[in-house]
Amino acid sequence: MNRKIAGVDEVGRGPLVGDVVTAAVILDPSRPIAGLTDSKKLSAKKRDYFAQVIKEQALCWSFGRATPQEIDTLNILHATMLAMKRAVEGLSVQPDFVYVDGNRLPDWHYNAEAIVKGDSLHAQISAASILAKVERDNDMIALDKEFPHYGFAGHKGYPTKAHFAALAEHGVLPCYRTSFKPVRALLDQ
Repeated sequence: MNRKIAGVDEVGRGPLVGDVVTAAVILDPSRPIAGLTDSKKLSAKKRDYFAQVIKEQALCWSFGRATPQEIDTLNILHATMLAMKRAVEGLSVQPDFVYVDGNRLPDWHYNAEAIVKGDSLHAQISAASILAKVERDNDMIALDKEFPHYGFAGHKGYPTKAHFAALAEHGVLPCYRTSFKPVRALLDQ
């Protein structure tokens, strides 16, 4: 019997804006995908390619999210754990075991292991890493179309010099995480 092993990873803990996005993936052992690795080691073009292949060939996959409001209420760690839980619960096939990238596990009933740098060690986590990264990057590209002055397509919401300049000039949008210090400092002025 093939054990159904899910991989889970997150993208977007560090940005000042938008959801933290997680993905859970159970790969199909009869359809291995060569070349999977940590999404940060791949070009955007390669990530897009692999995301399509994963969606077509995986046994199942699912996204989980936590909103800026949930991040502000729970804190980024607990919001990330909630998003991971949502991703795994959203799988159409429930896993026998879950590999989670990082050093902590969500509070759930699944048999699981947290693995530091797991996105480079387990194909399931690599696949989740790629899906989550592409999904969150697409969120930022969509936000950039809505608010072009902020440069979201470029910095993806991370705290860069260009992002701080845009934030100072144009102000805080409702999609910002108001509990994050740079955003809170602007709001408190």
